[in-house]
Amino acid sequence: MPEAAPEQPRKRKQRGAPSTPRERMERGYAKAEERNQAAREALEPLGEGERPLVVTIGAVVSALISASVVIGYLSGTEVDGERPLLVQALAPALLMGIMAWGMWRARYWAVLGFQLVLVFVLFSAFFGLLVAASSVTQIAGTLALLAVAGTFFFFMVKAMARIQMPTRRTD
Repeated sequence: MPEAAPEQPRKRKQRGAPSTPRERMERGYAKAEERNQAAREALEPLGEGERPLVVTIGAVVSALISASVVIGYLSGTEVDGERPLLVQALAPALLMGIMAWGMWRARYWAVLGFQLVLVFVLFSAFFGLLVAASSVTQIAGTLALLAVAGTFFFFMVKAMARIQMPTRRTD
């Protein structure tokens, strides 16, 4: 079996010599990790029964969407001239209702699911803005939807981090 070549000692860089892309990447990663660690340490864990405000708002919005789907179906609302099947109304109502319950209980999976819905809303609204918006009212409404959904998404990221945090020990 051939012997492995002895490791070459790293050459010392001379002062002022340009750094390699790998060294710049490692320094950038180290700085980013320091910022991430500082952000993690600044977070306060949730207290018993505590729920971030944005998660409470999300739970209420989710419950209202669920209720509106059920009320719309029961009142005989038609979609494209036809009444939807029961499963077509029940599935989103049930999904949003479960998500509302989970967010009310400050469950990570529920907030993550709500963020997924927000991502679909954001992409759909942006695509609609590019392709289908034909009046100033539609453009203004879509921009407002993007602003609200984007703000919701932004604030939910920090809330998710707090929900996921383990309880700190004070030994």
